[in-house]
Amino acid sequence: MPSPNTQFLRSRIGKVCVAITGSTPAEMIEKAGAVVKETSFIEFRLDYLEKPLLALPKLKAFFTEHAEVTAIATCRREANGGKFAGNLAAEIDVLIKAAGSGFYIVDLELESAEEAKKGELEKLKEAGAALIVSYHDFKATGNLDAIYKRIEPFHADFVKIVPTAKHLTDNVTLMRFIERMSDSANIIGICMGDAGVISRVLGVRAGSAFTFAAATQGEETAPGQIAARTLIETYRLDQVDAATKVYGVVGNPVKHSMSPAMLNAAFRRETVNAVYLALQTTDLKDLIKLVQDIPLQGLSVTMPFKQDILPFLENTDPLTAKIGACNTVLRAQDGKLYGFNTDVAGITVPLERRMPLKGAKVLLLGAGGSARAAAFGLKEKGAEVHILNRTAETAAKLAKQAGAKVIKRELLAKTAFDIVINSTPVGMAGNKSAQLLDEKELNAKLVFDLVYNPIETPLLRLARQKGIPVVTGVEMFVQQGARQFEIWTGKPAPEEEMLRVVLHALKQQQEAAAAEAPAKAAKAK
Repeated sequence: MPSPNTQFLRSRIGKVCVAITGSTPAEMIEKAGAVVKETSFIEFRLDYLEKPLLALPKLKAFFTEHAEVTAIATCRREANGGKFAGNLAAEIDVLIKAAGSGFYIVDLELESAEEAKKGELEKLKEAGAALIVSYHDFKATGNLDAIYKRIEPFHADFVKIVPTAKHLTDNVTLMRFIERMSDSANIIGICMGDAGVISRVLGVRAGSAFTFAAATQGEETAPGQIAARTLIETYRLDQVDAATKVYGVVGNPVKHSMSPAMLNAAFRRETVNAVYLALQTTDLKDLIKLVQDIPLQGLSVTMPFKQDILPFLENTDPLTAKIGACNTVLRAQDGKLYGFNTDVAGITVPLERRMPLKGAKVLLLGAGGSARAAAFGLKEKGAEVHILNRTAETAAKLAKQAGAKVIKRELLAKTAFDIVINSTPVGMAGNKSAQLLDEKELNAKLVFDLVYNPIETPLLRLARQKGIPVVTGVEMFVQQGARQFEIWTGKPAPEEEMLRVVLHALKQQQEAAAAEAPAKAAKAK
C-alpha cells in the first residue's frame, strides 16, 4: 500500500516537477537555487554526477536552507536510459542515503525493482521517502496495462509510466489509461518524443499526479521535454482544466514554431480558456483521429499539409477552394471540419496599409504554398502579378491558374515594380541557399519578405541599403494568426500583444544563437 505520507506529498507538490542536471554538485545546487524562485518541486538527476554519494551532504544543506523544496532523487542506471554506471546495489544505496538526506521521494526504475532482492526493496521503503516505480519505453507506446501489472506488486506510492509517442494518437492512448487508473493509484504519465507534447500539457488534466519539465531549454532529461517556463507561462498548465478548448499547429517540422507562443498569448490576453499546442506529424489520418478523440477545436495548418488536408474537410471558404490550399481548420459543433485560408489576409492587409493594390505591379518570388496565397490574393485585389521561380514550369502553372504572368530573370534589372514579395524559404534561419536578387535586380517601392525568422533577412537588408521601405515576415505571420484567432473565438484579435510576443521570442532565439556561436566555432576548429 502507498505510505501514509502520500496524501501529504500530494498537497505539497505542484503540477510541474523541474528536472535538474549537472556534472558537479555545485552546478546542480546553483541551478536548483535559480529554479526554486519559481517552483519548489524539483527532481535531482543524481545519475548525471560521477559520484552521487559525495553530493548528498551538500544537497542536505541546500534542503535545510530551502525548507519549501520537495525533491525527488533519481539515479537511473545506463541500461534503463540513465547515466549511472554503478550496479543495482550501488543505485539502491544512493537512493536510501538520499532519503536520509532530505529527499521526500525516490525514483526506482521497474527493471531495478524486479531485479532487486526483497530485503533491498524493504530497506529502501523503510528509509522514509515515498517511492516512485518508473518505466520508460524509448521506442513506442506499448501495452500500458501490462506495464501497470508489473509495477503493481511493488505497492509504490507513485506509478510512473513513460512511453514514446510515435503517433499523435499515442497521447490519447496514454491519457485514457491515466483516466482509468488515476482513482486507484497515483499515476504519473507522459509521452516522450516530439509528438508527445500533448501529454505533457494535457496529461495532468487527465489525472496524472504531475508532469516533468526541463530547467531551461537545452537541459532536457528526456526526448520532447519542455522547459518549465514554457510549460507554465506559454501553455499555462496551472489553468488547464476539463473546460479548456484545445487548438494546435500541425506540420513537419513544427517543434520550433512561434505559433504556440503567439496564440497562447492571445488566449491569455482575451481570457479565453484555451491552449494551443505544436502537433508534429507525418500522418494526416493520425491527426484527423486526434482531432475527434481529444477533441481539437481548431488547427493552424502549415507545410507540408496545406493541400493534403482538403479531402478531410466538409467544406471551405471560396478563397481556399480557389487557391487549393488551407491553413486554418475549424471544428464545428457538429464535429465536422471546415477550412479557411488566412495566409491571403496575412499578405494583403500589411500591403494595403502602405499602398493601394489595384493596378500595383508586383514581382512574386517563388511558386509554392505561400506564393499561391499571394498570387490569388493580389489578383483578387486587382494587382498585376509577375512570377519568378527557380523551376519555370511551376511558375507557368501557377501563373495560368491565378491569371498572373511569368517573368524571366534577365528582365529584372530593367523592370521596375511597386512591390517585390519573397515567398521562398531563402533567407530563413538555417537556409543556405544563395541570395535571391542582386542589387541591380531589386527595383521596387516596397519589399515584403514572408520569411519571419530572422526578422532581418538578406533581402530586407539589401532593400534597406537601397533606401527601399520594407515589410517583415513577422507582420504577415501575426496577421494570419490574428485572423485564425478571430475565426476560432469570434473575438477581435489582440494584434499588438501577438506582435510583441513574437518579436520577443525571435529576439531571445537570436541572442541564444549568438551566445552559442563562439562555442560552435571553437568546436569546429
